[in-house]
Amino acid sequence: METAERAEHGVSTTDKPTEEADRDTEGKAEQSGRAPATPAKFSFMVVSNRLPVDRCSSEESGCEDGWRRSPGGLVTALAPMMTKTDGAWVGWHGAPDETVQPFSHGGIDLVPVQLSTDDIELFYEGFSNSTLWPLYHDAVVPPEFHRTWWDAYRKVNKRFADAVAEHAEHGATVWVQDYQLQLVPRMLREARPDLKIGFFNHIPFPPPEIFAQLPWRRAIIDGLLGADLVGFQRSSDAGNFMRSARRFLGASVKQQQIHVKGSNGKTTHIARAQAFPISIDAQQISKLARKPEIIERARQIRRDLGNPKTILLGVDRLDYTKGISHRLKAYEELLADGKVTVEDATLIQVASPSRERVEQYRLLREEVEGTVGRINGTYDTMENTAVRYLHHSYPIEEMVALYLAADVMLITALRDVMNLVAKEYVTARTNNDGALVLSEFAGAADQLKQALLMNPHDIDGLKDTIMKAVNMRPAEASRRMRSMRKQILDHDVDLWSAEFLAALNEKVVRDDT
Repeated sequence: METAERAEHGVSTTDKPTEEADRDTEGKAEQSGRAPATPAKFSFMVVSNRLPVDRCSSEESGCEDGWRRSPGGLVTALAPMMTKTDGAWVGWHGAPDETVQPFSHGGIDLVPVQLSTDDIELFYEGFSNSTLWPLYHDAVVPPEFHRTWWDAYRKVNKRFADAVAEHAEHGATVWVQDYQLQLVPRMLREARPDLKIGFFNHIPFPPPEIFAQLPWRRAIIDGLLGADLVGFQRSSDAGNFMRSARRFLGASVKQQQIHVKGSNGKTTHIARAQAFPISIDAQQISKLARKPEIIERARQIRRDLGNPKTILLGVDRLDYTKGISHRLKAYEELLADGKVTVEDATLIQVASPSRERVEQYRLLREEVEGTVGRINGTYDTMENTAVRYLHHSYPIEEMVALYLAADVMLITALRDVMNLVAKEYVTARTNNDGALVLSEFAGAADQLKQALLMNPHDIDGLKDTIMKAVNMRPAEASRRMRSMRKQILDHDVDLWSAEFLAALNEKVVRDDT
């Protein structure tokens, strides 16, 4: 789940003596009229739209020097590795129209990129989340195409590329993350051809027939082909990208290799496109799920709900790709059919806030909250609630308690490149009980084949699958869960990052024929 973008005052200081000395030197240089010291250089750099920290106040738990670690999936995936390398993380620090100097937090060097209020509106809310996001999710809602948004996207991508070029050592490895920064690889290759450049796309990549709608399709493909390795969650996404490279740029594609040619027709470098399914910190989730205080919190959740026979759980960002409305419709019909009753079953729906200034998200919130109100108004009793709706983000400890409390997990995504919530739920079920109802349109379905797979557009099929989960025999539930837990424990987030970086550093045999 995404973290809310907070903006408070203050800039973090670092606890590294050498960097303190560097800043002292810079201050003295400025006082004497000399140029500041040379910027710090790094051999490994991660680049993402957001830094892995959020602003906080000293009264909040986990707050250190005005910052705390963000809880998002990308941070969980990369932060442990960053603390073990001579690396830096480049990204926006979360407050528009504010300049923050490079600093360190939690053992990670951070290089902030400044964004203005206009940048947030045009680059982030506009092109990234009202053009690319819907387009890349198979146009579940219609994407919008505005030239002013595209201009802002190019300018902000250049700002990120400049920050990397300034701080990267000669021959450094740079790992660019996600759809907001697709032009950065090409910009870096032109500015710093010495760099080893990787890119990972955390969302789907659409088929060429859908991608063709984008007026700037050639520039996006060219931007990504600046990378040595372009990673995707699913093989189908890598295939879509390679087909688009061939169709819109006339690139020569041989297996997973895309031969990028210069103006003279000669191959300048070979970009590869491969699938690297992301995962979770399985050890962390398992450890939390065994803590007595979290187990007790799970029991308390059940007691607070009146100890229903079955608790169903949905955990999503409030996003139109997640199929929340389909889930609520199926559950409402099950109540109407009498197949579940409010005395025996409760649906907990956690819908964390997301992009609330974007019109489609505002309308979705109104729709979901209206549906929840109608269901509860119709079926609630004085003692029982049909749907417990929670429009909040929660810390990981509370999420694990919810996973332990829930008998059935509902993942009804209409289009989701992975869905880490599914993997977190399975990992938390250390007793190998519970049931996972999983959309076949979520990437997690490729790995969690023992889940109860369904098509969320088929409401009758979704209802049947929910009832199968509710009534599943313990022995079958245990067999399915044990198989899924093994898959996740064997393929955790550490393996994901290690496999991507190993592939990035593989030597590629050039073939210019």
